[in-house]
Amino acid sequence: MFRHKGKTRTLLHNLQIASLLSFVAGMVNVAGFLAVKRLTTNVTGHFAFFVDEVFKLNFWGGFVYFLYIFCFFFGAFASNFLIELTSRKDDHYSYLVPAFIESFILLLIGCFGLHLAVTHPNLIACSLLFAMGLQNSLVTTISSASVRTTHLTGLFTDLGIELSQLFFYTTTEQQLRLRASIKLRFTIISFFLIGGVVSGVLYAQIRLHVLLITAAVLVIGLIYDSVKFRVLLLKRKLKSKD
Repeated sequence: MFRHKGKTRTLLHNLQIASLLSFVAGMVNVAGFLAVKRLTTNVTGHFAFFVDEVFKLNFWGGFVYFLYIFCFFFGAFASNFLIELTSRKDDHYSYLVPAFIESFILLLIGCFGLHLAVTHPNLIACSLLFAMGLQNSLVTTISSASVRTTHLTGLFTDLGIELSQLFFYTTTEQQLRLRASIKLRFTIISFFLIGGVVSGVLYAQIRLHVLLITAAVLVIGLIYDSVKFRVLLLKRKLKSKD
């Protein structure tokens, strides 16, 4: 799910990581908005707010929105930088560092976010945007840009294009490729929506502690991937002895 890259990566790997990380992104999206009234999984809207504040000569407000954009960007930069750095030593575990950093950020906000949301809402927003930048860059790099999980605009565009192509690309190979891609888009959208609904329901009860669930989901996904990889190595080792 996490460790496969390039030709070794299959549709199943992409579906697994898409469902896991889009669920996390959906939860963060709703929890972040309910807590601090900010978009915390993408920066599209922040560009409009940034320009609006600048035209109103509210430069501090403009700087805050610029900071949101930069935090998402810096998360993406840091994620790929860490992947490239660690892959030179062990390519199988290059994804671990950004994934654990994201989990740690979500864990911290889940534990201490109730107070910070009142006293430092911008810190919450910047932290979540940085974490989502980490995640989006991580999954984009791993899947060779086949999977993006933190925003839906591009997904609905691609889905609309591919659904229309079903009427015109009729060879078996083309149909299989399109149906696989459409299945992946639907998976991301569905789990993003499910994550958002779960987060909205739970937020009414436990507030930002809901982010503890997202951190746990990420860690469980990493553990599952590691155990599965070790079992696969063990099977290969036993098979080679036979």
